[in-house]
Amino acid sequence: MTELRTSTSPAAETTATATTPGAASWRSDIWSLPEVRWAVAATALFAAGGLCQLAGTPPWLWWGLYLACYAAGGWEPGLAGVRALRERTLDVDLLMVAAAIGAAAIGQVLDGALLIVIFATSGALEAVATKRTADSVRGLLHLAPERATRLTVDGGRNREEVVEASALRAGEVILVRPGERIGADGRVVAGHSDVDQASITGEGLPVDKQAGDEVFAGTLNGTGVLRVQVTRPAAESVIARIVALVEQASATKARTQLFIEKVEQRYSVVMVAATVALFTLPLLWGTDVQDSLLRAMTFMIVASPCAVVLATMPPLLAAIATAGRHGVLVKSAVVMERLGTATRVAFDKTGTLTEGRPYLAEVRLLPGGLRDPAADPGRDPGRERLLALAAAAEQSSEHPLGRAVVRAARTAGLVIAPADEFASEPGRGVRARVEGMLVEVAGPACLLPGDRDRAARRAVADLQDGGHTAVVVRIDGTAVGVLALADRIRPGAADAVAHLTTLTGAAPVLLTGDNAPAATRLAGQAGIADVRAGLLPEDKVSAVAELQRRGARVALVGDGVNDAPALASAHVGIAMGRAGSDLALDTADAVITRDELATVPAVIALARRARRIMIANLVIAATFIAVLVAWDLFGDLPLPLGVAGHEGSTVIVALNGLRLLRDAAWRRAADPTRVQK
Repeated sequence: MTELRTSTSPAAETTATATTPGAASWRSDIWSLPEVRWAVAATALFAAGGLCQLAGTPPWLWWGLYLACYAAGGWEPGLAGVRALRERTLDVDLLMVAAAIGAAAIGQVLDGALLIVIFATSGALEAVATKRTADSVRGLLHLAPERATRLTVDGGRNREEVVEASALRAGEVILVRPGERIGADGRVVAGHSDVDQASITGEGLPVDKQAGDEVFAGTLNGTGVLRVQVTRPAAESVIARIVALVEQASATKARTQLFIEKVEQRYSVVMVAATVALFTLPLLWGTDVQDSLLRAMTFMIVASPCAVVLATMPPLLAAIATAGRHGVLVKSAVVMERLGTATRVAFDKTGTLTEGRPYLAEVRLLPGGLRDPAADPGRDPGRERLLALAAAAEQSSEHPLGRAVVRAARTAGLVIAPADEFASEPGRGVRARVEGMLVEVAGPACLLPGDRDRAARRAVADLQDGGHTAVVVRIDGTAVGVLALADRIRPGAADAVAHLTTLTGAAPVLLTGDNAPAATRLAGQAGIADVRAGLLPEDKVSAVAELQRRGARVALVGDGVNDAPALASAHVGIAMGRAGSDLALDTADAVITRDELATVPAVIALARRARRIMIANLVIAATFIAVLVAWDLFGDLPLPLGVAGHEGSTVIVALNGLRLLRDAAWRRAADPTRVQK
């Protein structure tokens, strides 16, 4: 066990290292987007018009404000619609602008302005999400250092040369000093150190590296010095492949559209064609122009998808607001709909199902050690003495395992004696003189042939088979005990897994870069049977793709840089917010801001209820539209009655959807006894 120079957690290290804009800079970046500026202007003008209308000001004033809202929020989708017409396509944006103008033409300017605000805000949110993801993908490249120290032979002597990491070629050797990030993917040819590679594999603990072991660009070296032979150029490194995978997934992942958007082209064409026909055909039969125009305008109003849009948006937006109040940030209505259709949940391990930091799981005395372990197993002074001595030796160490040992001793209320002659040896561990004794806390590599060390080796093997990290405690050169450390499962993880199994009808799966024993131990505690361990980022993408080829719609829950490609390729990606990397937070579709796993099944259940309400609203809206359209086509529908029916359906579906704003909706979703598949 080596002493690291940094006391930053792996997740925090990843976040701190990646170059991300500050709050002020990010606000500036948002305002650089024209979609955001126009949406804010349209919303402000709509609000001002509404206030003036309620205050009883002259109609010309609030009419002017509403029409300015039309111009601010509608010019861009209107222009896009005109461009689409040139390509012989008709999209719903142009249809909405036409419906809004039609509403204003018959005096319903408020309704038209509301439609404009909804569409402008939706476009702005999409632009912001796209920019955030692109910025984070670019910032990910800063995980790998820009320069590296290349070793060359000059006249029989090794010469150090600082070069651009992008210039390194396979076969060259680089020198990695303590605390540096490794400049390229490669294989260790000399040296011994611990490497924090959580950004690549997601492993919660530093990994011991020595000659022959593989290392990755962007991972953090401990206190040892390594010589690494480059095996891949920078463009082919694992970190570069993560960037490529995220970009590819973001580009090729089909945008799941809301129900009405899936039929927008046909609906738009049919509605426009019918409106034109209703205006022109009666003219051929001698009908008055004004009567034909009135009938056509009435048809356009009652057939416009305003109620359909409001049938889908209010329940989804209300669910988003309710989820946000309870610690889940859902980034769009499309995401909320996807959550409602997820059929299988996949979890990352470290930082997701676990807390992401090691803890002391067991203190095991060796036979003939400080005290017979068979005596008083409930409270063994020998074990407490061993832990106190180990904590005394580790108290000057900044290694995560050392801090876990010290934390366990303090939690147990043990007195930690001062230590002298502290030393840390890369790849082995720490040693210090405590109360006149030489105390060493080291990895299994320190064990030597002999009866006592053979007993220690058996204890280490037993603990490692159980998924623990084992370190040996030696006193004056004699092995006296073994400490077992592990990552702690999050509270409520098992309950969340059980709730999800009932909710989706399929047990969750564990996808992790950690080793198989540790993954299996953790999965057993959480109640997960399907475990896939030792996965690199591209392996996680493949695992998600395999599940989805089998018909599952996968909701992936993760937190690290190594999870980002899989989060982007999954049906819906969910990131843990507190310790999540910037790339994971921006790539994910939803963020668990309070890191409570119980909110995962709750938000999926809420999304399913929102989807049921949305479908019911669509039935209501479609019924109103069908009745009013039939009345207008085959009867004589008065315009005021058509407007009243159209507005009435809009109010009904809006109020029905807003029921999800109540806290009772979240309590119902979070209750595992009220699961509705």
